[in-house]
Formats: sequence, C-alpha cells, structure tokens
Amino acid sequence: MINLVWLVPFLPLLGFLVNGLGRRFLSKSLVGFVGSSTVLAAFVVSLMIFFQVKADGFTAQVVNLFDFISVGSLHIPFAFQVDQLSALFLLIITGVGTLIHIYSTSYMHDESNESFARYFAYLNLFVFSMLILVLGANYVMMFIGWEGVGLCSYLLIGFWFKNTSYNNAAKKAFIMNRIGDLGFLLGILFMIMQFGTVTFPEVFSKAAPLGMNSPVLGAIAMLLFVGAMGKSAQIPLYTWLPDAMAGPTPVSALIHAATMVTAGIYMIARSNVIYTLAPCIQTVVAIIGLATAVFAASIALKQNDIKKVLAYSTVSQLGYMFLALGVGAYGAAVFHVMTHAFFKALLFLGSGSVIHAMGGEQDIRKMGGLKKYMPTTNWTFLIGCIAIAGIPGFSGFFSKDEILAHAFGVNISYYVIGLIGALMTAFYMFRLYYITFCGQFRGTHEQEHHLHESPAAMTVPLIVLAILSVVGGYVGMPEVFGTKNFLAEYLAPIFAPSAPFAVTHHLSHSTEWLLMGLSSVLVIVMILLARQKFVNYQDTGAENTGLAKVLENKWYIDELYDAVIVKPLYELSRFFRDTVEKAGIDRLVNGVGRGVKWGSQQLRLVQTGNVGFYIFAMVISMIVLFVIGFLL
Repeated sequence: MINLVWLVPFLPLLGFLVNGLGRRFLSKSLVGFVGSSTVLAAFVVSLMIFFQVKADGFTAQVVNLFDFISVGSLHIPFAFQVDQLSALFLLIITGVGTLIHIYSTSYMHDESNESFARYFAYLNLFVFSMLILVLGANYVMMFIGWEGVGLCSYLLIGFWFKNTSYNNAAKKAFIMNRIGDLGFLLGILFMIMQFGTVTFPEVFSKAAPLGMNSPVLGAIAMLLFVGAMGKSAQIPLYTWLPDAMAGPTPVSALIHAATMVTAGIYMIARSNVIYTLAPCIQTVVAIIGLATAVFAASIALKQNDIKKVLAYSTVSQLGYMFLALGVGAYGAAVFHVMTHAFFKALLFLGSGSVIHAMGGEQDIRKMGGLKKYMPTTNWTFLIGCIAIAGIPGFSGFFSKDEILAHAFGVNISYYVIGLIGALMTAFYMFRLYYITFCGQFRGTHEQEHHLHESPAAMTVPLIVLAILSVVGGYVGMPEVFGTKNFLAEYLAPIFAPSAPFAVTHHLSHSTEWLLMGLSSVLVIVMILLARQKFVNYQDTGAENTGLAKVLENKWYIDELYDAVIVKPLYELSRFFRDTVEKAGIDRLVNGVGRGVKWGSQQLRLVQTGNVGFYIFAMVISMIVLFVIGFLL
C-alpha cells in the first residue's frame, strides 16, 4: 500500500475537480456523495497504510513521483514520505474530514446547487492541500501544502462573499498568514544556503554536526517558528483565527480540528532534530505557547458568541501543544493534536447543530434550555466539554496531563501557569454548556417553536466523535497506569534522531499521581463553580463592566493592531496615492504628455504647404547646423 500513497491526496483532488467543474449541473445529492466518498476512500487507503506502518520493523519510506526542481546541485523531488508521523496525521485528516463532509451534506442543504457544489469543491481542495503538507518528503513540498491550506481557508472563510464583514475576515486570515509564511519561506531559503538540500533526512543529518546552540540552527528554527505562529495562531499572529468563524460552521471544525491550525505543530514535530539542537528557541516556543494558552483562555471566559468561545479555546489548546514542543515533549504535542481533533470537531459540529436549530442565532445569551429539545446534541456536546476540561477517563485528560507533567519536569512555573489555563478552560467550557443547554429558553417564541434535533446526517458524526472523545486518549495512557504508552512507542522512531541531544526529565510515579489528582480535583471544582453560576443563567448585563468588559472585547488587541498597524498603513498608502502618485508621478507624466501635445500643436503650424518657405527653412537649418559644428 505504500506505493499507492499517492491515492490519498489524489482522491480529494478528484472530488474537487468533479464538483468544481460540474457545479452548474450536478445535483446536491451527487455533489455530497462525490465530496464525502472521495475523502472516505482516502481514509480507507490511509487506514491500510497505517496498519502497514504499524507493523514491526517498519522504516520510513519515500515514494518519488517525479523531479520537481533541479538547479545545479539542488534537487527537490515531488515525493511523499510515509512514516509513523505522516500515517497518523493521514488518519486524523481523512477520518475527521470524512465526518465533517457527511455533516455538511445536511448543514449546507439550503444553499443553491452551484453554491453547494462550490462549497464541497473548496472543502475537498482543503483536505488535498493538508494531505500534501503532511505527506511531503521535503520542506518545499510541505510549503506547497502550507500555502494550499492558506488559500482554501481564504476561500472558505469568505464563502458567503456577498457579506463584506466575511470578506474582511477572509482577507485578515490571508494577510496574517502571509506574514508567518514569509518567515517559513526565509527559513527554507536559509536551509538551502546552509545545507544545499531541503529533504528531511539530509537536513537533519547535516544539522547534527553543527552541535547544540548553533546560531545557524537557531536562526532556521526561529524562522520556521514564525511560520508556525501564523498558521497555528500564536501570539502575536493569532487574531485571524477567531474571525475565521465567518465561514460555515463545518469549515470552522475542519480548520480548527483536523487541518490548518495543526500544521505548525506538525512542522515543528517533524523538525524535532533542529529544535532539540536549538534549546534557546525551544524556550521561546514554550513561553509563546504558554502565554497564548492562558491569554486566549482569559478571553474565552467572557465571549457570548458560541463559535467565538470555541475559537479562543482552539487558540488556547494550540498554546498547550506549543508548550509541549517547547519542553521537548514532541509525542505529547502530537497526542494532544489527536485528542483535540476529536473533541474540538465534536464541539464545533455541536455548535453548528445548535445554530441550525436556532435559525442562525449564535449568541448564547439568547439560548438556554436546549437539552430537552436537542437530546443528542446535548449529550454529545457535554462529552466534548468533559473531554476538553480534562476529566479523568476522557481523552483530553490523558493528553493534557501528559503535557503538564512534562512542563513540571522542566520548569515548575510552566506547570503552575499551564494549570491555571486548564482551570480556565474547564470554567469557560461549562459556562458555555450551562448557558446554552440548561435553564430556561431565552430566545423568541418563534425560535422556540422551531427548535428540533438535527437530522441524522448531522447527529451521527456527533455520536462518532463523542465516542472518539471518550476512548481516543487510551492509546496514550501513561505507564503510571501499569500499561504501555502505545502512541509514544509508535512515534518513537520519529523522535529517535533527536533523543541523543535531548535533556530528559523523569518523574516518579507518586509525583505523577499527585499532579493528576491535583489537576482533576481543581478542574471539578471549576466545573461546580460554573454550574452554580450559570445553570439558571439570566442575562442582566451586570457582568459587562470592568475586567469583564475588557475580556469581552478581547483585551482590545484588535483595536490596538488597528491603531498601531492598520490605520498608519492606510494613511501611508493614502499619502503615496495622493501626494507621491497623483501630485508627483501622475503630474510629471501628464505634464510630459501635455508638453508633447502643446509642442505638436505649435510644430504643425510649420506645415504651410508653401515650397518657398520649406526651402528657406532648410537653408536656415543648414546654417544653424554649420555654426554649431564650427563652435564644437
């Protein structure tokens, strides 16, 4: 099956071509079938590849398709690398992607035929681009997929392009990602200059002899991290991700759970040798991740748009993944990517089910009491909240506690701050749950009259994701439970090259039990506090003052960026337009044109038709030329 790995990205690409080219005449049912079945088929192939990779003695294999770039000694093939890391990401992308496609067939059914087909074409292209990103056998291939998901996010965030604010959100995402992508591109160019190659094994083998704290590796690692900050929404390049909620809700699930935002984590995990050899940059990664985790969690505490709460939750959870990468726990970061894909896709699709029932309403203050109208959505959403909060037995507990344990081993302050963020996560998620599903309904009578459970095409993916959100963490159970950590064992070959340079921190079993017990008890306390405060929520507006107002307005960071960056750039562009271009360049160019026009108007008067005058002019001209020649 390894030699058929090209089928995995090809099948979604085929779906994109069929739905894109046939958007004007294909029926919705056929479009939905093509879009969903191609990703499902890619999942089946990915599953077969995964079991082959999982077999004992498997070593990474590169499948060369054709020569892509060949300049002098630089050779960059169009090739796919199949190993434990790429095989796992294939399952996450195609598996969760299939459920989102199936969900979309119902959620987007009110769209026109052409719009429906365009949506599925973009969705298929998104999956194709992410698969290219994780399968690429070199950094250039990764960058192609990296830019592809950036383009698709722009197309899907601004899917309803007649709405100006949605278009602005799409442009914001595109431009902020270009900032990060410039750093990634410069890192690749620096890599080519230093190593003469961008193929993973060759880069890592040439990086190792440079030794620890090499300035070259530090520069490459930092430039690559700038790219990761943009794509995975870390401070200061995070503000595009909450605005990405402008797109359809299934798009939010795909961007936030299975594809685009995990690209930065994948890239750094893939580059583990470079980052292990640059511990100073690893520290930067850990600090930025930790700051993002807590900062975004504080904003989520006071958001009232159901999707904005989940958006800032994603930014926060990505921060935990970068914290893991920064302390050298690459396997823990990948583990949290997997569990997060399950419960965050569940939560976003659950929010879509709520929005669908509420007729498009997204303000949780106008909801309430939905559990009696939407029992399946209620129970699955509750499971997602429990999983992300880190209640023992659910997937988020295992991955979150593994990250916090590694952080404790490196720096106890990392652990304390990370635990505070985890407690805020439990509080804001159950605030969201209780305000939305408990108490009395606070919407209009018309909305209450139309409340209903979503159709099977939407609820079945919710049930599947809820099951995965419960059992998904058991593949990475720590050894303290008396079992092998299957995921860590599976991923060990990926991180083996960096192991000789890594500083390991071993915690005693008693310490691990203590940390898990402490976080679990405190999380339960936060959930009980949220229940006490919000189970019978009534919107009085009293909480919209002081710090609460600051948090509701996202610490005014968007306004700060607007004042410090956007408006000065607008003024500078206006200066160049009005002063430099119109008053300067345009006036100069137009002046030359007017001068030529005036000169030609005067010169045409010479054309009199009088032969005598022409002879006279010729003689005078000859005399003038003779005098000039004599003087020179």
